Amino acid sequence: MRDGAAAFHEGLDAIPEGLPAAEKIRLALRAHLRTVAGQLDVATVFTREWRYLEGERREEILAERRRYEERFRALFREGRELGELRTDLDDATSALLALSAANWAYTWLTPERDTDALADRFCDVLLDGLRGYASREGGAARAVPPSLG
Repeated sequence: MRDGAAAFHEGLDAIPEGLPAAEKIRLALRAHLRTVAGQLDVATVFTREWRYLEGERREEILAERRRYEERFRALFREGRELGELRTDLDDATSALLALSAANWAYTWLTPERDTDALADRFCDVLLDGLRGYASREGGAARAVPPSLG
């Protein structure tokens, strides 16, 4: 569990400070999925098996999990506060959504999968939304490029 916590935190530690928040979120998701793919055993233990701990060990790991989640939440908060993301963004829900999706990767991620490309797609859906730029013509939604919307 400690190895898993360390691996996930190291990924966030490597993100440069001066980047825009959206890029930090992208790099955080990349780091998370790389950890899952590269260290499947420790990632699985950290994300799932903590539930079987008791007492002080459980509290220690829960504290690390909360700290990691708070670090993710801070990326969304930073983006909101700097005006890079929606001003009405719920930081906690956004972090929970991102981590919930990324945490389940241990169940379906295959070794040949490009985790950076996958993280980028996660980030695009998360930050750009599912609705995107759409208009209703004849009752059907169609994609409209941002420059034409």
